[in-house]
Amino acid sequence: MNASASIGVFDSGLGGLTVLSALRKALPQENFVYLGDTARVPYGGRSAHIIQRYALADAEFLIGHNIKLIIIACNTATAHAEGIIRERYKDLDCLGVIQPGVEALLQQINLTSSASQSLGSVGILATKSTINSNIYRKNILERCQGIKVIQQACPLLVPLIEEGWLDDEITRLTIKKYLAIFKEQEVDALILACTHYPLLKEAIQEEFPNLTLIDSSVETAKLCKKLLEQKGLINSANKKGMVRIYLSDKSEQIPVLERLLGDIDYDSLEEVQLS
Repeated sequence: MNASASIGVFDSGLGGLTVLSALRKALPQENFVYLGDTARVPYGGRSAHIIQRYALADAEFLIGHNIKLIIIACNTATAHAEGIIRERYKDLDCLGVIQPGVEALLQQINLTSSASQSLGSVGILATKSTINSNIYRKNILERCQGIKVIQQACPLLVPLIEEGWLDDEITRLTIKKYLAIFKEQEVDALILACTHYPLLKEAIQEEFPNLTLIDSSVETAKLCKKLLEQKGLINSANKKGMVRIYLSDKSEQIPVLERLLGDIDYDSLEEVQLS
Protein backbone atom coordinates (compact mmCIF):
# COMPACT_ATOMS: atom_id res chain seq x y z
CA MET A 1 0.00 0.00 0.00
CA ASN A 2 1.33 3.41 -1.03
CA ALA A 3 1.34 6.08 1.72
CA SER A 4 0.87 8.80 -0.91
CA ALA A 5 -2.41 7.23 -2.08
CA SER A 6 -5.63 9.08 -1.34
CA ILE A 7 -8.15 8.57 1.45
CA GLY A 8 -11.55 7.77 -0.06
CA VAL A 9 -14.66 9.21 1.59
CA PHE A 10 -18.27 8.59 0.56
CA ASP A 11 -21.73 9.65 1.69
CA SER A 12 -25.24 9.39 0.30
CA GLY A 13 -25.14 13.16 -0.15
CA LEU A 14 -23.27 16.17 1.20
CA GLY A 15 -23.48 15.70 4.98
CA GLY A 16 -20.25 13.69 4.85
CA LEU A 17 -18.43 16.89 3.91
CA THR A 18 -18.27 17.67 7.63
CA VAL A 19 -16.27 14.45 8.01
CA LEU A 20 -14.05 15.48 5.10
CA SER A 21 -13.53 18.88 6.74
CA ALA A 22 -12.48 17.24 10.04
CA LEU A 23 -10.19 14.83 8.18
CA ARG A 24 -8.61 17.68 6.26
CA LYS A 25 -7.85 19.56 9.47
CA ALA A 26 -6.41 16.48 11.19
CA LEU A 27 -4.43 15.30 8.14
CA PRO A 28 -3.68 18.36 5.96
CA GLN A 29 -0.94 16.61 3.97
CA GLU A 30 -3.23 13.78 2.85
CA ASN A 31 -4.96 13.56 -0.53
CA PHE A 32 -8.73 12.99 -0.45
CA VAL A 33 -11.33 11.74 -2.90
CA TYR A 34 -14.91 12.49 -1.82
CA LEU A 35 -17.97 10.92 -3.45
CA GLY A 36 -21.46 12.23 -2.70
CA ASP A 37 -24.25 10.13 -4.21
CA THR A 38 -26.51 13.15 -4.50
CA ALA A 39 -28.58 11.60 -7.31
CA ARG A 40 -29.88 8.91 -4.92
CA VAL A 41 -29.92 10.75 -1.60
CA PRO A 42 -31.28 9.99 0.94
CA TYR A 43 -30.36 6.36 1.58
CA GLY A 44 -32.40 6.32 4.79
CA GLY A 45 -35.71 5.35 3.19
CA ARG A 46 -34.24 2.46 1.21
CA SER A 47 -34.14 -1.23 2.11
CA ALA A 48 -30.98 -2.67 3.60
CA HIS A 49 -30.33 -4.55 0.33
CA ILE A 50 -30.51 -1.37 -1.76
CA ILE A 51 -28.34 0.58 0.68
CA GLN A 52 -25.71 -2.17 0.49
CA ARG A 53 -25.82 -2.14 -3.32
CA TYR A 54 -25.42 1.64 -3.45
CA ALA A 55 -22.63 1.61 -0.84
CA LEU A 56 -20.72 -1.09 -2.71
CA ALA A 57 -20.98 0.98 -5.91
CA ASP A 58 -19.65 4.01 -3.98
CA ALA A 59 -16.75 1.97 -2.61
CA GLU A 60 -15.99 0.54 -6.06
CA PHE A 61 -15.83 4.06 -7.51
CA LEU A 62 -13.38 5.20 -4.83
CA ILE A 63 -11.19 2.12 -5.23
CA GLY A 64 -10.74 3.11 -8.87
CA HIS A 65 -9.04 6.31 -7.66
CA ASN A 66 -5.96 4.81 -5.95
CA ILE A 67 -7.06 4.95 -2.31
CA LYS A 68 -5.49 3.47 0.83
CA LEU A 69 -8.52 3.69 3.14
CA ILE A 70 -12.31 4.00 2.83
CA ILE A 71 -14.26 6.29 5.17
CA ILE A 72 -18.04 5.76 5.19
CA ALA A 73 -19.19 9.28 6.10
CA CYS A 74 -22.84 8.30 6.44
CA ASN A 75 -24.55 6.78 9.46
CA THR A 76 -27.12 4.86 7.38
CA ALA A 77 -24.50 3.36 5.07
CA THR A 78 -22.28 2.54 8.04
CA ALA A 79 -25.14 0.77 9.81
CA HIS A 80 -26.11 -1.36 6.84
CA ALA A 81 -23.00 -1.71 4.69
CA GLU A 82 -19.76 -1.35 6.68
CA GLY A 83 -19.59 -5.10 7.29
CA ILE A 84 -20.24 -6.06 3.68
CA ILE A 85 -17.65 -3.57 2.39
CA ARG A 86 -15.07 -4.96 4.81
CA GLU A 87 -15.90 -8.48 3.62
CA ARG A 88 -15.72 -7.55 -0.08
CA TYR A 89 -12.46 -5.60 0.18
CA LYS A 90 -10.45 -7.49 2.77
CA ASP A 91 -7.13 -5.88 1.77
CA LEU A 92 -8.40 -2.33 2.31
CA ASP A 93 -9.25 -0.82 5.69
CA CYS A 94 -12.75 0.60 6.04
CA LEU A 95 -13.90 2.96 8.79
CA GLY A 96 -17.50 4.08 9.40
CA VAL A 97 -18.71 6.94 11.58
CA ILE A 98 -20.52 4.90 14.24
CA GLN A 99 -17.63 3.19 16.05
CA PRO A 100 -15.63 6.43 16.58
CA GLY A 101 -18.63 8.18 18.11
CA VAL A 102 -19.44 5.29 20.43
CA GLU A 103 -15.79 4.95 21.53
CA ALA A 104 -15.58 8.66 22.32
CA LEU A 105 -18.84 8.53 24.26
CA LEU A 106 -17.65 5.65 26.42
CA GLN A 107 -14.33 7.36 27.06
CA GLN A 108 -16.10 10.60 27.94
CA ILE A 109 -18.08 9.01 30.73
CA ASN A 110 -15.22 6.74 31.79
CA LEU A 111 -16.91 3.47 31.01
CA THR A 112 -15.25 0.08 30.67
CA SER A 113 -16.48 -3.04 28.93
CA SER A 114 -16.90 -4.75 32.33
CA ALA A 115 -19.03 -1.99 33.88
CA SER A 116 -22.44 -3.21 34.98
CA GLN A 117 -23.70 -0.74 37.56
CA SER A 118 -26.18 2.03 36.83
CA LEU A 119 -24.19 4.68 34.99
CA GLY A 120 -26.74 7.33 34.10
CA SER A 121 -27.99 8.29 30.65
CA VAL A 122 -26.52 9.16 27.27
CA GLY A 123 -28.25 10.56 24.21
CA ILE A 124 -28.30 9.87 20.47
CA LEU A 125 -29.42 12.67 18.14
CA ALA A 126 -29.94 11.27 14.65
CA THR A 127 -32.13 10.90 11.58
CA LYS A 128 -35.14 8.58 11.64
CA SER A 129 -33.37 5.87 9.67
CA THR A 130 -30.42 5.76 12.05
CA ILE A 131 -32.68 5.69 15.11
CA ASN A 132 -34.81 2.94 13.55
CA SER A 133 -31.69 0.84 12.89
CA ASN A 134 -30.98 0.94 16.65
CA ILE A 135 -27.28 0.61 15.77
CA TYR A 136 -26.02 3.10 18.37
CA ARG A 137 -28.06 1.64 21.22
CA LYS A 138 -26.87 -1.86 20.31
CA ASN A 139 -23.20 -0.85 20.15
CA ILE A 140 -23.32 1.07 23.44
CA LEU A 141 -25.18 -1.65 25.36
CA GLU A 142 -22.81 -4.33 24.07
CA ARG A 143 -20.03 -2.41 25.82
CA CYS A 144 -21.96 -1.37 28.90
CA GLN A 145 -25.35 -2.77 29.94
CA GLY A 146 -25.72 -0.45 32.91
CA ILE A 147 -26.33 2.71 30.89
CA LYS A 148 -29.60 4.23 29.70
CA VAL A 149 -29.64 5.24 26.03
CA ILE A 150 -32.09 7.97 25.04
CA GLN A 151 -32.64 8.34 21.28
CA GLN A 152 -34.23 11.25 19.42
CA ALA A 153 -34.95 11.47 15.69
CA CYS A 154 -34.74 14.99 14.24
CA PRO A 155 -36.13 15.03 10.67
CA LEU A 156 -36.26 18.84 10.43
CA LEU A 157 -32.62 19.58 11.23
CA VAL A 158 -31.00 18.49 7.94
CA PRO A 159 -33.30 20.68 5.76
CA LEU A 160 -32.64 23.66 8.05
CA ILE A 161 -28.88 23.11 7.81
CA GLU A 162 -28.93 22.74 4.03
CA GLU A 163 -31.02 25.91 3.81
CA GLY A 164 -28.19 27.65 5.65
CA TRP A 165 -30.31 28.56 8.70
CA LEU A 166 -27.61 27.77 11.25
CA ASP A 167 -28.16 30.89 13.33
CA ASP A 168 -31.90 31.35 12.97
CA GLU A 169 -34.74 31.56 15.47
CA ILE A 170 -36.59 28.70 13.77
CA THR A 171 -33.52 26.47 14.09
CA ARG A 172 -33.01 27.40 17.73
CA LEU A 173 -36.66 26.63 18.55
CA THR A 174 -36.40 23.31 16.68
CA ILE A 175 -33.27 22.37 18.62
CA LYS A 176 -34.94 23.31 21.90
CA LYS A 177 -37.96 21.15 21.05
CA TYR A 178 -36.02 18.09 19.91
CA LEU A 179 -33.44 18.16 22.70
CA ALA A 180 -35.88 18.74 25.56
CA ILE A 181 -35.98 15.00 26.23
CA PHE A 182 -32.22 14.96 26.90
CA LYS A 183 -32.59 17.71 29.47
CA GLU A 184 -35.52 15.90 31.11
CA GLN A 185 -33.56 12.64 31.27
CA GLU A 186 -30.40 14.43 32.48
CA VAL A 187 -28.14 12.78 29.92
CA ASP A 188 -24.40 12.99 30.56
CA ALA A 189 -23.29 13.14 26.93
CA LEU A 190 -24.87 13.35 23.48
CA ILE A 191 -23.65 11.87 20.20
CA LEU A 192 -24.35 14.01 17.14
CA ALA A 193 -25.16 10.93 15.06
CA CYS A 194 -25.71 12.61 11.70
CA THR A 195 -22.88 14.12 9.69
CA HIS A 196 -24.87 17.34 9.17
CA TYR A 197 -25.26 18.02 12.89
CA PRO A 198 -21.73 19.24 13.71
CA LEU A 199 -22.72 22.48 11.98
CA LEU A 200 -25.22 23.03 14.81
CA LYS A 201 -22.79 22.43 17.68
CA GLU A 202 -22.68 26.09 18.69
CA ALA A 203 -26.45 26.48 18.54
CA ILE A 204 -26.99 23.29 20.57
CA GLN A 205 -24.40 24.32 23.14
CA GLU A 206 -26.02 27.72 23.55
CA GLU A 207 -29.38 26.11 24.32
CA PHE A 208 -27.89 23.32 26.47
CA PRO A 209 -24.55 24.58 27.87
CA ASN A 210 -24.14 21.70 30.34
CA LEU A 211 -24.51 18.98 27.72
CA THR A 212 -21.30 17.27 26.54
CA LEU A 213 -21.41 16.85 22.75
CA ILE A 214 -19.67 14.04 20.86
CA ASP A 215 -18.91 15.05 17.27
CA SER A 216 -18.61 11.85 15.21
CA SER A 217 -16.89 13.76 12.40
CA VAL A 218 -14.02 14.84 14.66
CA GLU A 219 -13.81 11.42 16.29
CA THR A 220 -13.71 9.68 12.91
CA ALA A 221 -10.82 11.93 11.85
CA LYS A 222 -8.92 11.08 15.05
CA LEU A 223 -9.42 7.35 14.55
CA CYS A 224 -8.45 7.61 10.89
CA LYS A 225 -5.18 9.33 11.79
CA LYS A 226 -4.44 6.70 14.46
CA LEU A 227 -5.14 3.87 12.00
CA LEU A 228 -2.86 5.35 9.33
CA GLU A 229 -0.09 5.83 11.90
CA GLN A 230 -0.40 2.21 13.03
CA LYS A 231 -0.23 1.01 9.42
CA GLY A 232 2.69 3.29 8.53
CA LEU A 233 0.54 4.96 5.87
CA ILE A 234 0.76 8.63 6.85
CA ASN A 235 1.65 10.72 3.81
CA SER A 236 5.08 12.22 4.50
CA ALA A 237 4.83 14.88 1.78
CA ASN A 238 5.64 18.34 3.12
CA LYS A 239 2.80 20.06 1.31
CA LYS A 240 -0.95 20.43 1.42
CA GLY A 241 -2.78 17.46 -0.06
CA MET A 242 -5.33 17.58 -2.88
CA VAL A 243 -9.10 17.30 -2.47
CA ARG A 244 -11.17 15.95 -5.36
CA ILE A 245 -14.96 15.96 -5.05
CA TYR A 246 -17.33 13.87 -7.17
CA LEU A 247 -21.14 14.14 -7.09
CA SER A 248 -23.62 11.89 -8.90
CA ASP A 249 -25.83 14.97 -9.39
CA LYS A 250 -24.18 18.39 -9.29
CA SER A 251 -27.26 20.53 -10.02
CA GLU A 252 -28.00 23.15 -7.34
CA GLN A 253 -25.54 21.53 -4.93
CA ILE A 254 -22.73 24.10 -4.87
CA PRO A 255 -24.16 26.49 -2.19
CA VAL A 256 -24.89 23.57 0.15
CA LEU A 257 -21.48 22.05 -0.55
CA GLU A 258 -19.68 25.25 0.34
CA ARG A 259 -21.70 25.70 3.55
CA LEU A 260 -20.88 22.18 4.69
CA LEU A 261 -17.19 22.42 3.77
CA GLY A 262 -16.73 25.75 5.52
CA ASP A 263 -13.29 27.19 4.77
CA ILE A 264 -11.88 23.91 3.40
CA ASP A 265 -10.95 24.39 -0.25
CA TYR A 266 -11.04 21.73 -2.97
CA ASP A 267 -9.10 21.23 -6.18
CA SER A 268 -11.77 19.78 -8.46
CA LEU A 269 -15.52 19.09 -8.60
CA GLU A 270 -16.98 16.69 -11.15
CA GLU A 271 -20.29 14.99 -11.83
CA VAL A 272 -20.09 11.22 -12.30
CA GLN A 273 -22.47 8.38 -13.12
CA LEU A 274 -22.62 5.48 -10.67
CA SER A 275 -23.74 1.95 -11.43
